[in-house]
Formats: sequence, structure tokens, C-alpha cells
Amino acid sequence: MDNLNDQHLKSWLPSEAGSDFPIQNLPFGIFRKGVSSPHAATRLGNTVIDLFALAEHGFLDGLGIDPGVFNYSSLNPFIELGKPYWRSLRKQLALLFGSDNTEACGRIGSTNDILYNAAAVQMLMPVKVGDYTDFYSSLEHATNVGCMFRDPANALLPNWKHLPVGYHGRSSSIVVSGTAIHRPKGQTKPPDSDTPVFGPSKELDFELELAFITGKKTALGTSVSTADAEDHIFGMLLFNDLSARDIQRWEYVPLGPFLSKNFGSVVSPWIVTLDALEPFRVPGPAQDPEVLPYLRFSGSHNFDIQMEVFIQAEGQTEFRVCSSNYKYMYWNLAQQLAHQTVNGCNIRVGDMYASGTVSGPTPGSYGSMLELAWKGTKPIKMPDGSERSFINDNDSVIMKGYCEKPGLRIGFGEVATKILPAL
Repeated sequence: MDNLNDQHLKSWLPSEAGSDFPIQNLPFGIFRKGVSSPHAATRLGNTVIDLFALAEHGFLDGLGIDPGVFNYSSLNPFIELGKPYWRSLRKQLALLFGSDNTEACGRIGSTNDILYNAAAVQMLMPVKVGDYTDFYSSLEHATNVGCMFRDPANALLPNWKHLPVGYHGRSSSIVVSGTAIHRPKGQTKPPDSDTPVFGPSKELDFELELAFITGKKTALGTSVSTADAEDHIFGMLLFNDLSARDIQRWEYVPLGPFLSKNFGSVVSPWIVTLDALEPFRVPGPAQDPEVLPYLRFSGSHNFDIQMEVFIQAEGQTEFRVCSSNYKYMYWNLAQQLAHQTVNGCNIRVGDMYASGTVSGPTPGSYGSMLELAWKGTKPIKMPDGSERSFINDNDSVIMKGYCEKPGLRIGFGEVATKILPAL
């Protein structure tokens, strides 16, 4: 069981072919059954496994983990134990649920408080987010936006290829998949007006992103190197950074996004560990000019994660509007964390760092409606004959992500939200 990424590993729990959650994944989340207290969990196929109940029944004895860390409404207490405990727990879970462990199958299967059908439970926000940073790390996305709003010959600002651009966002409005978001209101300035107007955003957009969660704190004044960055990262999840483009266009100079971004961001409920993503590492794009020494790195810190976005109009079937890949990211997660901390900024367990919009090199791989419909000039035709330049009221936005190679698929599930009319 030393290689949990072995594609030949199987579980005695059923898992359909093509499932996002084979035994090689074993992600972590928080769930609730009915009105019961929230517990930490993992997932195999369509089965949610209660880690608190598993520990209370003695199946995790010997790991040095107090069962109480699984009896919280967030994963933070467990994450804070550190990487050796994350790894030992995943190894024990792989042993317990391995296809040849008939004893565990009989004992766990005879309980009534460990295994639950995923459709019968409520998934909750997996972590308590203390701080949240949103980066701007896709070369293609930054170039597209620069072409639309500035000079195409100088689409990138002078700093873009020298540092991972980012801003500190609002953690209180990050919610879990399934949470509906009301259309935001704010000031906008119509092109034909000399003064701003107030009202609901008319250009509500999604941004296709991945986010990582830090699992190791640092002291104020210290920094994290690119070599050590992944020791501070617990795992990754899907992230929909909803954006009001018309509000953003009016407010963002000189300090950047504010009301256009803080009304709601949505995450998937399952955090996939970097260990589970290990077989899917790939080199990132070549960085030219050469970066400063603190941003240099060795090895591969990009991952081949296929990402898709679907829009589902009310009463209609979901329709895929784009397909992109995290491997395109110009700035990788090790560089992002190194830059975040190089000035001495301290990090905490549960902090969230979003990648920025993940756009690829072709129009179908752009990760926002702003790009896909090219600022409204190329609207997307939906199956019912309607068109979308941005998101309509009562549309649902669904994002999916997974890694796949012959014999092995590691997925994130999905992150979904419905856009309700402005209050």
C-alpha cells in the first residue's frame, strides 16, 4: 500500500467506471446527515464515509489522531495536524477499503453510521477560510482581457511576466456548491452616460478556477520558498469566482476589484490532496523573461486537470460552453505561495488561494463569458435557441474537473450555483 496511486487498486465499495472518486483519490470534505452534527468525511464512488464514526469504532486506532478532530464543522482541526497525518490517514483508508480486506468489509458493512449514499447527505463548506487571495495567472486570460480593454499590442501590463498578480478577496462570501447567489447590485457607467447609474449587474460572469488550501501556518515576517511551498498545501478544489463585469469596469481603477467580486464565490465540497494528483504533474509553460531568484523552481508544479463549464437554463438540460485545462497556467501554485509570503505575510491553516481564470489557447478553452462571447460581440447560442453574452437570472453554472489517463481518473466532482434575481 505504499503506492496509493497504483491504477490497479480496487475497493470492496462499489465504484462505477469513470467515477471521480476511486480508491486512489480519497478526498476530504464535511457532510451532514439530516439534522445531525457535521463530520469530516471521505468519498469512494457514490459512498460518503464518516471519518468520525470510523474513528469512534476503532478503525483508525494507531494513527495517533484524536477522533475529535473529525467532529467539527470544518476540516481545519484535522488539516492542522500536518502532512504526515494526512498521508497516514489516506494510507489507512486505502487499507480498510481495499478489495482484499474482507474483514474490514464485514465489520464496517455491519455498522449503520459509517457509510452513506452521497445523494442522501448534505455537503457543507469544507474549510473555515480565514483569508482568501485571488491570482491572475493565466497568460491567455490576461492577454485576452488586455486586448479587449487596452491596446492589443500591449495587452499585458509591464509587471505581469515578472510576478504572480493577485489581490486579497472577501472570504465571508465564499460558499459551497449548491448555494444560490443573488445577482449583485452596484454602480455602473453606461458607455453613453457621463455619470454612473445604480442597479443590478447586467454583465454577470463566471470565472473557471482551481483553488488550493494551505495546511501549515507561518510566522509573521517569514516567507515560504518555491521548494517548500507544497509542504504547506493540503489540497485543491474547484472555484467559481463570480464576477460582475460592468461593476468591475467602473470601480477597478485604481485599487482593483471590490463589489464586482465579493458578492459570492462558490467552491466544490471535496478537497483533493496533492498526493492524489501526483501522477498528473506536467511541466508548465516556459517563462520568459527569466523570473527573479525567489520565483525560480525545480520540478513540475502544473497539473493536467481537465476543466469544463456548463450553463443550464431553467427547465433545460445543461450545455457545455467551454473546456480548458489547468496545465496552461503560467504561474504555478509554488510560485503563487512564494510570492504571497515573500514580503513576510503570514499564512494560516484553511487559507484559500484561487488560480485566477483558467483559459487556454483556443476560443473554446476560454474560462469566462467575457472571453467566450468576446465582450458580447459573439454571443453563445443555447440549445433552446436563446443566446448568452453573460449569465441570465435563473441560469445555473456548473463546473467540473478531473485528471485522467489509462486506468486512472481522479476528479473533483462539481461546483454548481444558480443565479437568482437581484433582491
